[in-house]
Amino acid sequence: MTRLQDQGSVARIEALGCHVPSTVVTTRDLLAERPLLGALVEGATGVRARRTGGDSYDMAVRAVADCFSRSRYTAVDLDLVVCCSITRTKEKRLYFEPSFASMIAHEFGAGEALCFDVSNACAGVMTGILLVDRMIRRGLARCGLVLGAEQATLVSTTAVREIVNARDPQTASLTLGDSAVAVLVDRAVDERDRIHDVRLLTAARFALACLVMPSDKSQGLAMYTDTRSQQSEPAMEVWPTFLAEHVPSFQAEQFDAIIHHQVSARVVEQLNAVGARMLRTPMPRSPKVLETYGNTATTSHFLVLREQLARHRIAPGSKLLLVPNASGLVTGFMSVTVTSPSTAPVR
Repeated sequence: MTRLQDQGSVARIEALGCHVPSTVVTTRDLLAERPLLGALVEGATGVRARRTGGDSYDMAVRAVADCFSRSRYTAVDLDLVVCCSITRTKEKRLYFEPSFASMIAHEFGAGEALCFDVSNACAGVMTGILLVDRMIRRGLARCGLVLGAEQATLVSTTAVREIVNARDPQTASLTLGDSAVAVLVDRAVDERDRIHDVRLLTAARFALACLVMPSDKSQGLAMYTDTRSQQSEPAMEVWPTFLAEHVPSFQAEQFDAIIHHQVSARVVEQLNAVGARMLRTPMPRSPKVLETYGNTATTSHFLVLREQLARHRIAPGSKLLLVPNASGLVTGFMSVTVTSPSTAPVR
């Protein structure tokens, strides 16, 4: 790419679009034939419902349209389109080529944009934002669109059909929900909206703790999770250890809220407890949407952000810490101040 004139610009989240399907499925309904298991999953995770319906492509198109409706940009302005979905489904097919990013760019007429897909488990959208942020800082781009669209309930359907008991490695699949987000990142113009830093780390010793692959029992995608390993104390200690290497004083940062990956209410509490112990300071409040949307994979942090802004539970100008907790194990942080993105509830 051609280097632009103003190298060293700081990036910001300029607009945030979201879409969730209209069909609501409660955990009790999902496991209507296994009521005891349904009660156990809901009680252990806090996930009472999720949205389902529509493929990844349809949801992505709706989220991007929502994003553009809140942005000063149009598709022809984009330098980059980055798709970070785990599931890339369209018309009952899972796509690897052509790239989903190029398909979305074509749909909206972003013919001049550089398009590519990135896969980094549930940290995908944050990975895409990291890439666009670095390109803006180095003067290689002015603005880019990062999107994630997840038909995650594909693995829930398989789990309902195959699960044996609550200790089954597919149990975590019963918490997933469908959704899409689109994040437009451009150059910051003031301190009221800016990405202060975004960094990611892979702790490869936990690489086998959560895997998505074709089912070994029937037709369909399945997710196999070693919950004991994924939620162990050593795994949970990775994020505050990494953060402390790059943020000398957590307390001095004065974060207004911390948004964790929406795995479960219990996991969010445990992550905060470990963080408070290792960073030697109380954690700020941790807003959640998992009760109504479930674990929505790559999109979860940004559904929380959108809902909190729309419902005035995050004040304009708030400084936030977003912490991924993706299989791999991928963690890290994004420190961001937000004011302008999104004023309407998710739709």
